[in-house]
Amino acid sequence: MKMSKMHIRTLREVPTEAEIASHILLLRSGMIKKLVSGVYGFMPLGWRTIRKIEDIIRQEMDAKGAQEIHMSAVQPAELWEESGRWSKYGPELWRLKDRNGRDFCLGPTHEEVFTDLIRNEISSYRQLPVNLYQIQTKYRDEARPRFGLIRSREFIMKDDYSFDKDEAGLDVSYKNMYDAYTNIFNRCGLKFRPVEADTGAIGGSNSHEFCALCETGESEIVYCDSCDMAATNERAEFKDAPASNEEMLPMEEVATPDCKTIEEVAGFLKVSADKTIKALLFNKYNDDGTKKEGYVIAFIRGDRELNPVKLVNALNIPEFAIEFADEKEIGAATGCVGGFTGPVGLKNCTVVVDSELVGARNMVAGANKEGYHVKNVNYERDYKGDIVTDLKMLRAGDPCPECGQPVKSARGIEVGQVFKLGTKYSESMGAVYKDENQQDKLIVMGCYGIGVTRTMAAIVEQNHDDNGIIWPVSVAPYHVVIVQVGANDEVQKKLAEELHDRFEAAGIEVILDDRDERPGVKFKDADLLGIPVRITVGRGAAEGKVEYRLRREGENHDMTADEAFESAVELINRERRG
Repeated sequence: MKMSKMHIRTLREVPTEAEIASHILLLRSGMIKKLVSGVYGFMPLGWRTIRKIEDIIRQEMDAKGAQEIHMSAVQPAELWEESGRWSKYGPELWRLKDRNGRDFCLGPTHEEVFTDLIRNEISSYRQLPVNLYQIQTKYRDEARPRFGLIRSREFIMKDDYSFDKDEAGLDVSYKNMYDAYTNIFNRCGLKFRPVEADTGAIGGSNSHEFCALCETGESEIVYCDSCDMAATNERAEFKDAPASNEEMLPMEEVATPDCKTIEEVAGFLKVSADKTIKALLFNKYNDDGTKKEGYVIAFIRGDRELNPVKLVNALNIPEFAIEFADEKEIGAATGCVGGFTGPVGLKNCTVVVDSELVGARNMVAGANKEGYHVKNVNYERDYKGDIVTDLKMLRAGDPCPECGQPVKSARGIEVGQVFKLGTKYSESMGAVYKDENQQDKLIVMGCYGIGVTRTMAAIVEQNHDDNGIIWPVSVAPYHVVIVQVGANDEVQKKLAEELHDRFEAAGIEVILDDRDERPGVKFKDADLLGIPVRITVGRGAAEGKVEYRLRREGENHDMTADEAFESAVELINRERRG
């Protein structure tokens, strides 16, 4: 392909709205174009990379016996009402009406649609297992789209659904997809880690998230080098400190003027933060977030951090159905006092207590009275929780819940996630099969997603330098770029075109930069676009000499044209499968 005939428009300046490397470089290289906030189009080179990622996914999915179909992105509300998610999914669900007033949504995911398909077409155990997938545009009405393709309102996703007779079959399907995802992300050139994850709005009993490791990632993972524990910080369990054997002392109210924070109270009373109780005040709403239903007050040890996902899971509500409360409003209803809230004597609220406080002794807590705290507060004797559970966020340095050694943390981009759904959707939507005895049994499901466009962004986050993108061969839009230094030099033109034709004949994807531009412009564009191999045809063309350069190494090597051709073909054939 000659570059003079291609639609490529690169930018020298950094776009003002772009914050992270992938967003900046995909815009600057002209691989994506912004339409509106959170909505992007893909230009020729960017679309070639998307298609290569999709092809890798298809090859690995097909190898595991999954079959590709394509369902509509427009979904009727009735299916979502059957599953119970029409109201529970939240404001990210992009809802619309047709001209007759019938409710629909633009699909962010397809559990309901695939369950409906299977319940109408599967009737016997002999037809199971089944594994169906699609690669399709999805929609989520993000409140704050950001970071380009990382958090957008329209995106391409591969979603897959397995249907089995029983949990043992689901275990096999889950393992197959877990292995397929490992192969896919390896072939895409990603450094990643599978970790235990929260099931969120999808639901189910178990889940693993595949995180591409990078500092700009929105996901935080915690892991242990001493054992196999690895999880998102939303999902990670926290090992409670051992229960205290202190003798319970009588409660004592003490004045703590102007001391509202844990640090201020601990300093004033000369106690450590782990001897204090922290209170967090919330409003609770109904499942669609439109009506306030009450108040929630959560209590954790003063030196700990609340994990909001654990809190909403304990309350069995969506994340959007809870928000921090106004101190005056909640105080009038419950008797708490902002900055001086404690668990003793509260009313008209749901009290959620972290499990670690059950074994703690003689703690300091707010007295629900302006300017006062209470010493020697003890669970059971002085207060109780409506819910007692682990509410703590596991952070680097905390003890591993498996082996007790200090954990480490890293950031990453979620590029894929696998779920064991069990019978969550088949039960609510009546998806059954008849077993060997002609008895109705619920179909057991799994679902498995890969963010195709997110994967593209994650690859760039991990593979770039100050000059541009450094594509792995397996997903590069082209393998080789030939730079013809003199656009009007006939000797250079002849050698460059001969090389171009040889690469095409060998099945190597090649661009010939024959534009009438300065050499520096061509070199900068080659680096920005990230093509793995650059061959420069310049002054040595008359002797059949060229410069050979790997984008990931950045050093020029003088070679004959034959040597450059053979080196490039050997490298690309070795690495193109990842």
